[in-house]
Amino acid sequence: MSKVIFHVDVNSAFLSWTAVEKIKNGEKVDIRKVPSVIGGDEKSRHGVVLAKSTPAKKYGIVTGESLYQARKKCPNILVFPPRFEIYRRSSENMMNLIKRFTPHIEKYSIDECFMDVTNDLRGMEDVEFANIVRERIKNELGFTVNVGVSTNRLLAKMASELNKPDKVNTLYDYEIKKKMWPLPVGELFMVGKSMKKKLNELHIKTIGELAAYDANILKAKFKSHGKIVWEYANGIDNSDISRYRDEIKCISNETTLSNDLTKIEEIHNILISLCENLGKRLREQNKYCTSIAVSIRTSDFRNYSHQKTFKNSINSTKDIILYASKIFSEMWGKEPIRLLGVQLSGLCGSSNIQISMFDEEINPKNEMLDKTLDAIRKKYGDNAVMRSVLMPKDK
Repeated sequence: MSKVIFHVDVNSAFLSWTAVEKIKNGEKVDIRKVPSVIGGDEKSRHGVVLAKSTPAKKYGIVTGESLYQARKKCPNILVFPPRFEIYRRSSENMMNLIKRFTPHIEKYSIDECFMDVTNDLRGMEDVEFANIVRERIKNELGFTVNVGVSTNRLLAKMASELNKPDKVNTLYDYEIKKKMWPLPVGELFMVGKSMKKKLNELHIKTIGELAAYDANILKAKFKSHGKIVWEYANGIDNSDISRYRDEIKCISNETTLSNDLTKIEEIHNILISLCENLGKRLREQNKYCTSIAVSIRTSDFRNYSHQKTFKNSINSTKDIILYASKIFSEMWGKEPIRLLGVQLSGLCGSSNIQISMFDEEINPKNEMLDKTLDAIRKKYGDNAVMRSVLMPKDK
């Protein structure tokens, strides 16, 4: 029996989630229906478009371009800052809803997940069931998703991109030739800008041309990555869905960057922001951690991570930043970074300070300070108190 895999992907996630929050708080204008974007610091030279509304697309505004360019295209465009706490909460709400349909869930990123519904269709056709998932999310949570349907993760993910927004799309083996092979090769999962350029130099312009290319030549030229993209072009993917568990084993936070980063100062600020969020979540659950991992995805879609376990259990943001920064500095090979993530694991319910190589830098008073800062932010907002390095810089 073939598997039935769904890929659920939120449409313009950051903008949609911001819109839902604003409407919930009494806002009359749905920013999804007017030219609007979610963008970085507009006072900074690095302010870029992180998400855009459908009306904004009509002006030619694209994700990743500067807010300056976006305003040149549409002077009256509305710009809203990112609010990651809202995004995290919206993501958790979606995951909790999806758990009602199947326990076999793999959260792939903050705004997308895979579902293995092979044994959970309840007598329905796959597309009918996918539409129920799509409609339930829209009606109960207020935002739309695309659902890709196929027999493996790769094809389900590719299917969810075929026709947007608020759609269910299928991509089964017999549909690959018609639906996937005519697409530009750069639209294939795991083919980044660098790989696309190299494939184009081999006169491979479409996914179909990649699928028909000699796999041995690709493997010789691009090593294991060449084999992977050839298999993906042919719809081959034997990976399994990781089952979602209610019991919290770890807490993680990651962000896909709008521009590839190479400057250590900018990367460090992103790392601090991720750790700030994780420290707050850890303390909200009255937990401590004994292990930290940092993960990187490079501009050519290579993933690697490094983890360290330590004797002392911590939940101080300052300590989390300390460990994460040391891990990052040891692992980073200076490649341009597309995604950066931090994960806390080895969760426990109490502090246990022991001798460690970083003992001189671990201070129990940090925990008391963090609790005070958490209380201030809870009452006055996340931006009421922030680290100086994260404050907007004057030009």
